Amino acid sequence: MRAIWSGAIGFGLVNIPVKLFSATQQAELDLDMLDKKDHANIKYQRVNSNTGKEVDWDDIVKGYKVDDEYVVLDDKDFEKASPEKTKIIEIAEFVNEKDIDSIYYETPYYLQPEKSGGKPYALLRDALKKTGKAGLGTYVLRNRESLVLIKAAGDLLILNKIRFQDEIRDTEELTIPDIKIKPAEMAMAVQLIEQLTTDFDISNYKDTYNESLLKLIMAKAKGKKPATPKMKIVHSKSKDLMAQLKESLSAPKRKAS
Repeated sequence: MRAIWSGAIGFGLVNIPVKLFSATQQAELDLDMLDKKDHANIKYQRVNSNTGKEVDWDDIVKGYKVDDEYVVLDDKDFEKASPEKTKIIEIAEFVNEKDIDSIYYETPYYLQPEKSGGKPYALLRDALKKTGKAGLGTYVLRNRESLVLIKAAGDLLILNKIRFQDEIRDTEELTIPDIKIKPAEMAMAVQLIEQLTTDFDISNYKDTYNESLLKLIMAKAKGKKPATPKMKIVHSKSKDLMAQLKESLSAPKRKAS
């Protein structure tokens, strides 16, 4: 893996030199965009709006418009705006991970200690495990400040980038009906949940759509016409909620896919 950032974790007066690695990878098929008429590849170009000519990446800079004029920024300007945040993930406070709603989670990363940071890395990791806490802090990556949560997982420290509050949309525009649930319906729903409750094992779940899509692609490549599978969605014949719950409890348990 290739590190996407290097710097340090600020833990009180202790600095832990670390490298940051992406913890996820894309799994979907790499589909190209084509012209419907002749199946030619569609390409994106970086075009100068004045000349209409394509611009090389090396000749592209970033700017912010002020009074119809652009103020051009370079890499040093971004660092000067907050030099400490571009190099240090400062843990501002420690929190209970369960207190952070899942809606705030965005992207996970692995943290690896530099050679000189092995002992303080292990200290922070083990202390987080012992206390059951996670470190909350901020840093700047790719010209954007991020709020992050650092937690221990096995031998690793994992950094989860989380969203700021102003990035979460307000729910006032949603229409949620105010419905009273009968005690018997609630008891039946709880029973159904308990019946379907297991220990979480992510390995039970596989991305089967990409596999099916690839089979379809290979069939079309061989000139075959793929058969259209029938939907296998089973609905209750009854519109009564209690009857649907009872039917659900008696139905065989579905396997993870």
